[in-house]
Amino acid sequence: MRPRKAAPVRVSAIAEFLQAFGAGSAANQGPHPADAGVSVSGVSIDSRDVQPGDLYIGLPGSRSHGAAFAGRAVEAGAAAVLTDPDGVGQLGECPVPVLVGTDLRSVVGPLSRLIFQSQPAGVQRPTLFGVTGTNGKTTTTYLLNSLLRALDHTTGLIGTIEILAGEEAIPSQLTTPESPQVHGLLALMRERGLTAAAMEVSSHAIAYRRVDGVKFDIAGFTNLTQDHLDLHGDMEDYYRTKAGLFTPERARHGVVVVDDEWGERLVRDATVPVTTVASAENADADWTVTARESAGLGHRFVLRHRSGDVLNCHTGLPGDFNVINAALAAVMVLESGASPARIQEVLHAADPFTIQVPGRMELIGTEPAAIVDFAHNADALERALQSVRTPDSEGRVIIVFGATGQRDQGKRSIMGAVAARNADVVIVTDDDPHDEDPAVIRTAVYDGAARTKDDESLGCELHNIAPRAEAIAAAVEIATVHDVILVAGRGHEIWQEINGVNHSLDDRVELRTSLSRRGFIPVPGITVES
Repeated sequence: MRPRKAAPVRVSAIAEFLQAFGAGSAANQGPHPADAGVSVSGVSIDSRDVQPGDLYIGLPGSRSHGAAFAGRAVEAGAAAVLTDPDGVGQLGECPVPVLVGTDLRSVVGPLSRLIFQSQPAGVQRPTLFGVTGTNGKTTTTYLLNSLLRALDHTTGLIGTIEILAGEEAIPSQLTTPESPQVHGLLALMRERGLTAAAMEVSSHAIAYRRVDGVKFDIAGFTNLTQDHLDLHGDMEDYYRTKAGLFTPERARHGVVVVDDEWGERLVRDATVPVTTVASAENADADWTVTARESAGLGHRFVLRHRSGDVLNCHTGLPGDFNVINAALAAVMVLESGASPARIQEVLHAADPFTIQVPGRMELIGTEPAAIVDFAHNADALERALQSVRTPDSEGRVIIVFGATGQRDQGKRSIMGAVAARNADVVIVTDDDPHDEDPAVIRTAVYDGAARTKDDESLGCELHNIAPRAEAIAAAVEIATVHDVILVAGRGHEIWQEINGVNHSLDDRVELRTSLSRRGFIPVPGITVES
């Protein structure tokens, strides 16, 4: 996740950088002071990831101080250590130069950019696209990646499912990695000659400063709905965190979907130039989705500019919401400098918006229709449920889902209510309970569904079934060839965490297995069993 070759940076230059940045620094008086000509060639904030020649940054943590692990970092080859005044007392005697600074979290990103030379001025580097929003980030980055490849770019991808540096795939643990890894990846992509890269930018990444020091050429916004309030507290803080991406420090240009009030507000608040996109034909936007029509599981649509220019588009992805994801990707690439004529050419010749995004409206079977999706909040769940119920549908919609433990508890009953309103059979089960009692989580979701069913006189069936594999099997057992089974919440994930232990569980595998047991034929070649 870093370049093979990196130009060394003198520790004395890092000290000067810290002083100029306002973080302050001073070398210790150990056997190897900072002015002894020592250089570093990488950065790490995790002693387990240190490589020879790194600067190890010991940050304060919730349970322990990173400086306590400096000895391990030095044993692994760290050439210098940076920590704060509290960390100095935990270092003991250190055989490498030690820099001391303040507010170190704010400096990790810019310092990583300096050392890795991830986005140097005047040097050819990948055009960088960033996508933020509550829902649609992963799909939009995959659509961006597909369109850019069709335009003959060599591409990179950083996101929830995987990290791609050209053809090399690296499993992803965070939606956005820590800032030393981000800058290392961008430097690696530049070293390999990649010409474009797309990155998911979560609110956690912005709040925890994982994208500090990164400058996006084009930043895109999908939508904002209730999620992650365990971190942000309220929607206002959630919005302001997302809006922080649309500033001159982080982006050169923004593309914003204005289908909700948050997108409209972002256009007013952004301090970079913004292009707007909307899915409603009567919207006041630069680009508007028009002439939408079903095409198999996907859609055809026209993307029309206020000037009258048009792009004729198609996406084979199920889900009405994937139309605006595809539209956003197209406009972001347009704003990066690609010509409308060239984009239209590849849209026609290569159909780049018809791809399989792992765990995002992923089709596992057709009779019954069996779909796995990552929808894990109320808005995404409602969109997914509405998208699988077609006007000519003869069967029922069966939903299997749960809620994550140790996360925004307020959304649990809301998700239950959404399921009751939009599905014929609701099977509540476990998601990732983490350290919470799974039964308590299920009860909160189930009660939200039950209250809604009673208050609104709905005719849906309600079930509470655990473990999750049994819930999926139960959905398949009651399904007919005319029904739709939607397994929501975990998408591409292959581990379920219960009390700190990861248990192997892939919804796609469980669904394929259950379909086969009943004699239904799964779609071949879509998923790889974990």
